[in-house]
Amino acid sequence: MIPTDFIVEPATWPADMTELRAIRNEVFVIEQAVPEEDEWDDLDEGSQHVIARSAEGRPIGTGRLTPKGTIGRMAVLRDWRGRGVGEAMLRVLLEIARARHFREIVIHAQSHALAFYERAGFEAYGEEFVECGIRHQHMRIAIPAAEVPKRAAVPAQDDTLLESVDRESARAAVLAVIATARRDVSIYMRELEADIYDHADVIEALKQVAISGPEASIRILIQEPAGARADAHRLVALSQRLTSCFAFRSPVEEIDRQYAGCFVVSDRGAWFERSLASRFDGEGSTHGPGRRAQLQDMFNAIWERSEESAEMRRLEI
Repeated sequence: MIPTDFIVEPATWPADMTELRAIRNEVFVIEQAVPEEDEWDDLDEGSQHVIARSAEGRPIGTGRLTPKGTIGRMAVLRDWRGRGVGEAMLRVLLEIARARHFREIVIHAQSHALAFYERAGFEAYGEEFVECGIRHQHMRIAIPAAEVPKRAAVPAQDDTLLESVDRESARAAVLAVIATARRDVSIYMRELEADIYDHADVIEALKQVAISGPEASIRILIQEPAGARADAHRLVALSQRLTSCFAFRSPVEEIDRQYAGCFVVSDRGAWFERSLASRFDGEGSTHGPGRRAQLQDMFNAIWERSEESAEMRRLEI
């Protein structure tokens, strides 16, 4: 069953310390009897934290990525274990690590949780050891480096590095990628983002791809198609007029549903990615064939596992 009763979002120690401490105190200090002096350290303030919340907004889990490239302090409240919360938090932390260009992430995994981390791709190494009275195992995972565009391979005007920090720059980056397409665009989104894809310039750019010829294809993977007032969304209206060019699917596998980012790629090597769809920060290139190929392969694999979106069919009636 795909979990729909919680969310995972970034957190910071200064702003969210009270809630983060409460979760870890419940799990580690009270439940696992970890001494308080061992639980709290100087890394918290400089780390990137995540927090999981129930549908009602109650904090139910947390984890952190330290400046040293370690993931730890993974804690989920007892009533929420076995419901995908830990997997979702770990996926978000790994996406943040990739966005920050870490090449490897290491963890001190509690020995009973080895299978949990192995499912995410971590490998154990070294000997088992005891930390805070609990058996642990060193584990690590390699983070593929983002492809660095080779600027000498193409004219400068065709090779523009893309970066976004807010809504306008994110929209401009998406528009730049779509503008490079000959006849094929692939988009992965968590919802129908009105701030990006319900804008006249983006709609016109997609329209130009759609009418470029009989082989034109715009494929869209969308996790939550009913969001952002989908019944009034211009992207939906455009797809209704050009039905032979547009295809929508929604991921159904839990691992795909937990992907926290979003991206768009074109058939001419352009790509733009936001590692957290809840934020506008992103990066990309109008000619980065290496990273574009990685994202396209990821898109194609999820597309094959996904199903035609029932919600989009309803909207198109």
